[in-house]
Amino acid sequence: MASSFDPETLGGKITQGRNRLLKKLLRNPDIVWRVEKRREAEIVKALEAGEDVSDKGSVILIISGMMHQLNLVGGKIWSLCDGQRSLGDLIEALAVEFEVERDELAEDVEGFVDDLLQRGWLKHG
Repeated sequence: MASSFDPETLGGKITQGRNRLLKKLLRNPDIVWRVEKRREAEIVKALEAGEDVSDKGSVILIISGMMHQLNLVGGKIWSLCDGQRSLGDLIEALAVEFEVERDELAEDVEGFVDDLLQRGWLKHG
């Protein structure tokens, strides 16, 4: 039985993945947003106390007249997407800030960023 392993295809996928990690991410300038500092401080305090804060928002986005709220981690990701950082940079910064292994959060961060890119809320800078 012939092997389906194709080193050229694998090399292309690795290059795509590497390029994806290096592209700078930029917030859509048409989106009005703000960080709710007091709310963020309350959420951080609750997190430090071991509470589940996954559904508590700290960043507000106004998009086409609709208000959207991002949780603490989503808000941190949004704030970091200033056109100066890549997906790899975001993952590294969040791993340090939240004291978790990079591999532990990479898939979640990539999924969230992909969702924001598909919605047009983020773009590659």
